[in-house]
Formats: sequence, structure tokens, C-alpha cells
Amino acid sequence: MDEVIQIGDRVEIYFDAKFGEKEGWYEGTVFKIEPYSEHRSFYWVHLSAEAQLTLGIRQISVFNVKNIKKL
Repeated sequence: MDEVIQIGDRVEIYFDAKFGEKEGWYEGTVFKIEPYSEHRSFYWVHLSAEAQLTLGIRQISVFNVKNIKKL
């Protein structure tokens, strides 16, 4: 992840193949960042209305930086 992600940023998060037909990128907004270590954090994302309907969840935490990108 080259870009710094901050609270309030619009992002896309990736659900990989283990999510079956729900695999893909979904939009949301970062509302909380929990530091895990000096170089990694959990990014809490409030999902867009469309993503909520598709996935059946309102928010999720993302740890793997390959699965989150700033819009």
C-alpha cells in the first residue's frame, strides 16, 4: 500500500475467492484505525449501501493491505 489511508477516506476493499460469488471489490469509508504493530493496522470500513445489500454486513475490519485501496 503506497498511499496513507486515514479516517474518512473512501476506499475499496477486496473479498477474495473464499467468498465465492461475492468475490470482488466493494466501496466503503474508513471510520476507525486500530494500530496492530509499528507498521500495520486494522482498518475499519463502513460499507456502502450497495455493498451492505450484497454482502449482508455493515462494516468490516481489513488487515491485509493488499485488500484495501484508496479511491
